[in-house]
Amino acid sequence: MTQIVTNSLPLGIAGDITRSGDGLAIEAQTMGTTPLTSYGLPAKLVSGAITGIVGGDTADLILGFLVRANPSQGGNTSNEAFGAGTPPLAGVAVSLLKSGYIAVQNNFGTPAKEGIVYVRIAAPSGAKVVGGIEATADGANTIIVPNAAFTGAADATGVAEVRFNV
Repeated sequence: MTQIVTNSLPLGIAGDITRSGDGLAIEAQTMGTTPLTSYGLPAKLVSGAITGIVGGDTADLILGFLVRANPSQGGNTSNEAFGAGTPPLAGVAVSLLKSGYIAVQNNFGTPAKEGIVYVRIAAPSGAKVVGGIEATADGANTIIVPNAAFTGAADATGVAEVRFNV
């Protein structure tokens, strides 16, 4: 008897490290006074702590991606739904992916193998949030994440894998 699976497995939850081994570099950082709102987002360093990318930022400011804490799922509360974890508040130690593979939430466009990774810096609309990841350029409203590429298509929930600094 032949069995055909017509659905693909999910890629993970935004902020999950998707591969281990050579090239993986994660370092401890402190969350800044303007904390990132989700895991798997690119971050910059401001006054010795990390914050999210905002309007007017340039690609050279991107330091890495915020990593989901393991093995704990919860963030600021203990009753969060699976995959809905909230990053810690200002002053708390967090992990930042400096090099490796991470699951991200794609907010716009269709990720493809070796596709360019963009981050929105202006003109938010619906799912297109400032600081969020996108697979399609939107003029001056997005910037290219340097040394990053999608490794393939997103899953049914919009989660895609990104290779960064590898």
